[in-house]
Amino acid sequence: MSDRGFQIKDQYAVHFLTFTVVEWVDVFTRKIYSDILIDSLKFCQEKKGLKIHAWCIMSNHVHLILSTDGVKKLSDVIRDFKKFSSFAIINAIQNNPKESRKKWMLWIFGKAGKFNSRNENYQFWQQTNHPIECSSEEILMSRMKYLHENPIRAGIVNFEQDYLYSSGIDYYGNGRGLIKIDFV
Repeated sequence: MSDRGFQIKDQYAVHFLTFTVVEWVDVFTRKIYSDILIDSLKFCQEKKGLKIHAWCIMSNHVHLILSTDGVKKLSDVIRDFKKFSSFAIINAIQNNPKESRKKWMLWIFGKAGKFNSRNENYQFWQQTNHPIECSSEEILMSRMKYLHENPIRAGIVNFEQDYLYSSGIDYYGNGRGLIKIDFV
């Protein structure tokens, strides 16, 4: 399906989205890059009106349930988030003397960037987000379950609340996760 088939039609509705690293490169196995992603999401919450209802960072993709405060369009916030986070993560890779995969990752991101006229040098995120509007309670709960069970299916943890890089602790545990949640 073309990118046109995956457009966000209602910019102010709650959506389930997936952001995937090009070629499914396992970037988020390193804490430093996951922390950049978290800081970028927090910035969008504070400065761009992003509402994060649920989230989960896996090794090479991120699942999110998002909306906005009704001022900015969700597509605009996503565009800014992806642009900033990709620049910051690639910069961190370039400047990380401990990154054993540096040459390989930069080669992949550089190759992807050459084939996309929207990029100058590198492409970090795949273009599409595969948005699913959570237009009913059934869709929302189904996407929420899928998102939080992802680390369980991957064999990382046994319970949703045990995965540090998700909102599982907010929904299933007795604590607060790394990102403030706007519960739905």
